[in-house]
Amino acid sequence: MSRFFVALLPPQDIQAYANEIKQYFADCYASRHAQKSPLHITLQPPFAWADDKLSSLEVTLRKFANQQKSLLVTLDGFNAFAHHVIYIDVVRSQELLTLQADLMMHIETSLGIVDEVGKKRPFAPHMTVAFRDLTRQNFQAAWQEFENRQLHSEFTADKLTLLLHDGKQWKIKSEFTFLTSNE
Repeated sequence: MSRFFVALLPPQDIQAYANEIKQYFADCYASRHAQKSPLHITLQPPFAWADDKLSSLEVTLRKFANQQKSLLVTLDGFNAFAHHVIYIDVVRSQELLTLQADLMMHIETSLGIVDEVGKKRPFAPHMTVAFRDLTRQNFQAAWQEFENRQLHSEFTADKLTLLLHDGKQWKIKSEFTFLTSNE
């Protein structure tokens, strides 16, 4: 059994910028946990899956991706989940909300993977830059610094990414390109 999750990853320039911010949190606020995965928007939270059934998981994700259109993702400033998480805020577009809901339904009906927590709360797209090991005191100091920091960027999401936990961090396992563009 391995641990996986499905996400949208931004392009390399946004990854590089976010990695600088993650390093800043590590250096100034002793928060390193966010460095254990590439910057991402989680669409399907972590789940356990049998290694010998990996191909069925990948086939299911490829089939889903082949039916999707690329979508514009807008990043707008920073936000927080009180006392423990600071993230780059992602604008909740209808296209993004629909993609996430459709993916979760597809994975549940095709593979029986169910995110019970996700069914009970609304999808809150975000890109985490500090969490878990961010103490309450460091959260308060960091949030004072970041709550009004400006950030605005857009990118076209045109593929799903399957990430695999290798025992230490999350790594890209597979990518599934969307079949159609929005043109």
